[in-house]
Amino acid sequence: MLELAGLVWRRWLAAALALLLAVLTLAAHGKEAQPASDNPELEVRVLAIAEELRCLVCQNETIAASHADLAVDLRKQIRIKLQQGQSQQQILDFMVERYGDFVLYRPPFMARTLLLWIGPFVLLAIAAVVMVVNVRRRQRTALAQEWSEAQARRARALLDDASSQS
Repeated sequence: MLELAGLVWRRWLAAALALLLAVLTLAAHGKEAQPASDNPELEVRVLAIAEELRCLVCQNETIAASHADLAVDLRKQIRIKLQQGQSQQQILDFMVERYGDFVLYRPPFMARTLLLWIGPFVLLAIAAVVMVVNVRRRQRTALAQEWSEAQARRARALLDDASSQS
């Protein structure tokens, strides 16, 4: 009995040490908070532009909302370009030139971006067609089974009549 208690105690101790090691490892990977700019007006402009750009890592977030390293770097790039006196349109044009139209959170409707705008609707239409075909196929199958059961009942009735006459 004492051996079992010692084994349980050792396992609890090992689990506690593993948990402590995991917590210390996670704490070591933490990052310091980045200081906000001394110029709050500049930060507002940076965030306004960052809201217009898609995070290329996350893809469903703007770079203003993303914490990915690339998004942080792009926000720094925007800040530097604003400090150099570039306009919002110049910065957006630079990003599109560098990363393509996909970097824009709301890409323009052009021949190149047609798939981005129409693609979801095409997929929705395909899904609707597949659903209609499947529903009709199931209805036909159910009707065929129903017909077969009706035929089986009729055949049983005919057989019963024939056996009762003999």
